[in-house]
Amino acid sequence: MSLYEASFRVKHECPYREISEYYPDLTIREWYLSDCQVIEITSSEAPTDELLEEIEQIGTVLHKSIDESGLHVVTQACLCSLEDSIIERFEEYNCLYQPPTIHRQGWEHYTVIAFDEDDIQALHADLEADRDIEVLSKTAITEQTIPHSMLAPVDQLFEDLTDRQLAALRLALESGYYEQPRKTSLRELADQTAVARSTYEEHLRKAENKFLTNAGQFLRLVTANASSDPLQVEKTRQAEHAAD
Repeated sequence: MSLYEASFRVKHECPYREISEYYPDLTIREWYLSDCQVIEITSSEAPTDELLEEIEQIGTVLHKSIDESGLHVVTQACLCSLEDSIIERFEEYNCLYQPPTIHRQGWEHYTVIAFDEDDIQALHADLEADRDIEVLSKTAITEQTIPHSMLAPVDQLFEDLTDRQLAALRLALESGYYEQPRKTSLRELADQTAVARSTYEEHLRKAENKFLTNAGQFLRLVTANASSDPLQVEKTRQAEHAAD
């Protein structure tokens, strides 16, 4: 079984199309977090006052520097532009989106990972129906590795975990609960908190369950190209050894 990595660019009306078309030297990188977007804007050219004013309107400026290397700005914006997002279509066709989205010269650049080439073709046909699209590359990944472009978004791994569940998970990790042999127990962990052992254990188990569920899609990608199940191979070896 092979994985497929596809990169393509699309052009349609979006919040950053006009500015990226008007300023062709500008590159906009867009990351989606659970409650906001983080936008990185770079240019090798010195910005005009008009450009700086437009950037101010994108969102809250977290960082801005202008020097001999050009412009570098990081902003934070709301998720309102994600309504009817193209990323939702990726999910419909079992394609895993690889951030960031890159906006340049009026085009939006995306990379996705899929288990089936047919899913990529179906996604392409869907997007082609209502926007300009150009496929830049499509590669079969046959080695048992995750592409360098694939970085698991942190907000996806910890999605739906509450603050208490995150705190319980961090305490267990930092106290050596997951080391072999374990350096602490559930009772000792609970004693470091203001809650009962049963309550702490409930927070920890729910955190573990949600984290592993969220990480499942990445685990499947890691193991998708394995030629054999190492656990089954070990079982076969033990049986052959016993027969001898």
